[in-house]
Amino acid sequence: MRVLGVDPGLTRCGLGVVEGAGGRTVRAVAVDVVRTPPDDEVAARLGAVADAVERWIAEHRPDVVAVERVFSQHNVRSVIGTAQAGGVVALVAGRAGLPVAFHTPSEVKAAVTGSGRADKAQVTAMVRRVLALETAPRPADAADALALAVCHCWRAPMSARMAEAEARAKEVARTHAAKLAAARRAAGSTASGRAARGR
Repeated sequence: MRVLGVDPGLTRCGLGVVEGAGGRTVRAVAVDVVRTPPDDEVAARLGAVADAVERWIAEHRPDVVAVERVFSQHNVRSVIGTAQAGGVVALVAGRAGLPVAFHTPSEVKAAVTGSGRADKAQVTAMVRRVLALETAPRPADAADALALAVCHCWRAPMSARMAEAEARAKEVARTHAAKLAAARRAAGSTASGRAARGR
């Protein structure tokens, strides 16, 4: 599985591609950060992010795009820009026919470091170790993008199994409900027939 991880943002948007070979084995393919000038119009900045993601999809051909889900921040302006960038990334991926997975920051931290409360330094250190990188990816947005991709590589198989189990459970429940309904109808028909014969 090849995953494009995106840490969305207007000023800095982290992009990282990771390839999973099954189990916990992962390797880094590429990493970079897209920067847009804060003085530019929002539409132009979002367009630059979209163009960069399109280029990365065309060049690296990921199977899925993993995007950080905006959870909560104190800076409202920052969270709006992050949400806008994340929406643009999802749109570009969707138009390219790729599935998009969203992961919260705590999910990513827990997957990579074992703690949902890890700080950025811990995430960066673990990303470097897991991917056997010679140097730590900088800035933090680059490390976060790789962490997102690693998180999805590790979580996707479990999520798929859970989805399959849930689908099977729903099918069993539907079959059981149909059998019960059929039994009730049969019992009702038998009772009606007896009542008619007793008249």
